[in-house]
Amino acid sequence: MPVKDYSNIFVRYDLVTESPYYSINRVAGEDQVMQRVIECVILGDLDNIVEVVKCALEENDPVDVIYNGLLKGIKEVSRLWDEGIYYLPQTLLASDTMLVGLEICENRLGCPVRKRGVAITHTAEGDIHDLGQKLVNALLRASGFEVIDLGKDVPVEVVVEAVKKHKPDILCGTAQLSITMGSFKKISEMLTIEGIEVPFVCGGGGGVTLSFITGFVLGIYGKDASLAPKMAEDAKRGMSWEGIRRKYNE
Repeated sequence: MPVKDYSNIFVRYDLVTESPYYSINRVAGEDQVMQRVIECVILGDLDNIVEVVKCALEENDPVDVIYNGLLKGIKEVSRLWDEGIYYLPQTLLASDTMLVGLEICENRLGCPVRKRGVAITHTAEGDIHDLGQKLVNALLRASGFEVIDLGKDVPVEVVVEAVKKHKPDILCGTAQLSITMGSFKKISEMLTIEGIEVPFVCGGGGGVTLSFITGFVLGIYGKDASLAPKMAEDAKRGMSWEGIRRKYNE
């Protein structure tokens, strides 16, 4: 039987029904405009975030919208991820929504908002499977870190040059294919020659093992994406790559 009405095919029903994936506590007397910003981020509502943020900026300073709206929302998303309520699709949508709102606020400010620290992420040279990297990006941003996303299939030399240029607190690499994870060791060797000691967290598919990653200098095994923000926090506080490796890999 042919379909007569196509209007609902692309509807996100988690936005129009009471979704089991989230719960939003609404408190009487709260700033309702700012609450809408928070809810847009939690729900990953890309369709409405621009209008909602612009409305919030009519009554609030851009910095307030960032810290009391966008970042509050993404912190709640981080909690939902940690508790196993949110999965990859919801987390990525929320991250994208937050970034759209952040760009609007930064344009109004005329400068980027100051971040807690800097992280560089990439997917290994020869590997195009970047879902793991996208998740790490979302979780790091949820923790307030500036993420310099180099993308997928990134040559070793590009990663090293980015580290030299941006001087990140932490470097993250993902690889789903065991034949591509050898690039992590090459990056470590090149950084060591340059005298750079940045914590280098590596994770990915089953071929990326603890023994392999801890077998080269700077290497720290990231068993789960949820560890990335915690490791970044430790790095920002000045913990060495050896200290982070001992804390998470031993």
